[in-house]
Amino acid sequence: MRKTIFVLLAAAAIMIIFVFNNTNAEQDHSIYVAVNGNDQNDGTKSNPFRTLKKASSEAKAGTTVFIRKGTYHEKLVVKHSGTKEKPIIFKAYKKEKVVLSGKSLKDVEGDTSLVTINNKNYITISGLTIQDLTTELSDETVMGIYVTGSSRHITLENNHVQRIETHADDGDGHGIAVYGTGPMKDIQILHNIVEDLQLGSSESLVLNGNIDGFNVENNLVRRNDNIGIDLIGFEGTSTNKKADYVRNGVVKNNKVYEISSYGNPAYGKDYSAGGIYVDGGNNITIEKNIIYKCDIGIEATSEHAGKYAAHINIIDNIIYNNFYAGISIGGYDEKRGGTIHSTISQNILYRNDTKGLDGGQLLLQHDTKNNVIERNIFTAGPSRLLIANYFTTNQANKLQKNVFHKEKGKTGIWVWKAEEYTSFPKFKKASKSDAKSSYIDPKYENENKYDFRLKKDSPARDIVE
Repeated sequence: MRKTIFVLLAAAAIMIIFVFNNTNAEQDHSIYVAVNGNDQNDGTKSNPFRTLKKASSEAKAGTTVFIRKGTYHEKLVVKHSGTKEKPIIFKAYKKEKVVLSGKSLKDVEGDTSLVTINNKNYITISGLTIQDLTTELSDETVMGIYVTGSSRHITLENNHVQRIETHADDGDGHGIAVYGTGPMKDIQILHNIVEDLQLGSSESLVLNGNIDGFNVENNLVRRNDNIGIDLIGFEGTSTNKKADYVRNGVVKNNKVYEISSYGNPAYGKDYSAGGIYVDGGNNITIEKNIIYKCDIGIEATSEHAGKYAAHINIIDNIIYNNFYAGISIGGYDEKRGGTIHSTISQNILYRNDTKGLDGGQLLLQHDTKNNVIERNIFTAGPSRLLIANYFTTNQANKLQKNVFHKEKGKTGIWVWKAEEYTSFPKFKKASKSDAKSSYIDPKYENENKYDFRLKKDSPARDIVE
């Protein structure tokens, strides 16, 4: 009897191992692509496919597509979805340099992208260089990576997107574009480089439409001629008008610089491009980013009348040497929406408004209400403007525990509800700033080298920390 039980247990163990190994084999299925491959091969490492098209058609749930080094003059269109347990991954093999080039693609009307994910779930794109897609057509939008439809659980990581360009005066282009025409969730955009783009009236890295839940973290966005990172609502992107806005996400630890619309044919000589821009988004945290040499460091508002950027938390960012303003909230005229129920806290705003455009360190425009501005440190730029508020549509905004940098031989300027003040006590009274708001030297460790740590004896420590 004992012998029979032992045999049965052994057989069961063998069966479990067999099932486990088969499951792992399914999850760990790999396909290889190489420039010297052949689509008639079986897609193994020793006999790789030649094209991304073939690999994508064969990549079912649980597949990792390893792309070997070289330049691929073709598009990658993801054909199938993965699952939570079995995602589909397209990645460069062992960090080899894999380039997807658009040089050989001809101009055509409509959307053109080098990587496309449409209505797919549990997809990762990792470690690819995506470059050299241009157009002369005003009715063609060129994009490095394009995610659209109702795609969910998408990760874009460690990619390098460069030289995506529209050469049309009224054209459009994006480095990375995520458009939620249907409901999207769990969009992860991590550790990418997005640079040297000509965008027309579009953006470097954009999330637009019905997107609920995202992370944009640790990306480098630079040297582009329009907005760096954009989070958009109310443009008619989604088929569901009530959910047509980006929400519930984080923009963190990104470095954004040299973002300017000046000289872009769509904008002429306007300095209007934000490093990070929330246009109608809701419940978004913008935290620990470094932004410099952009037109506007961070902007949060809505371009659509009666709509708002709401519950936007702009926290602990370093924003310096931007051309027009450090942080801007509210619409630029009375035909736009505004900014409500948001927080601007613990930011360093240092010598922005370098072009003397009267944006100052913090610009409050049309329709700003119920916002909290607290524990920030403001250092004036050449215009000497610390806060600029030229509209009287400024309601119930609280200023508390802010430090304004007092510099020897220089006078700060505050504009509040269209009244200018060069006296801090008078500004403090007009703005109803709290008792702990101060006009003092914060004593940075080494501001000439943009080291904004506070010295041990800084009087600002007890206020802002």
